[in-house]
Amino acid sequence: MDVDSRMRAAIEEHWRASERGDTEAEHAIYAVDAILDYPQSGERFRGRATISAQRGGHPADRHFVVQRITGHANLWVSECIITYDDVPSYSVSVMQFADERVVHETQYFATPFSAPSWRAALAEPMPGRTIAQA
Repeated sequence: MDVDSRMRAAIEEHWRASERGDTEAEHAIYAVDAILDYPQSGERFRGRATISAQRGGHPADRHFVVQRITGHANLWVSECIITYDDVPSYSVSVMQFADERVVHETQYFATPFSAPSWRAALAEPMPGRTIAQA
């Protein structure tokens, strides 16, 4: 198996483990000294144990649906819908790897919004979705 195939498989297992609530498997992808950044809140979490602790302490019922994974070599991006207590949040995870472990992840979160009527004639629904109207 080539490096890109191994990276993709590791990321897919990370998201499956996240969905199952398997904290150990979810965080196996991270280097011991990995960094996780949340730009919206300005938080940085340093170290696999700290990253695991902050996620493990999350009070919401969480679910993960991967929309797309793309990348090559040491840089990979996952687009996901992460649902917290039945409220979806659209997330982009940018993972940088070294020695086949995540050394730096930046995760962005966005809430859904309604489409304005002025562009309705220009848009089509994304596959499997409906357009939320304002």
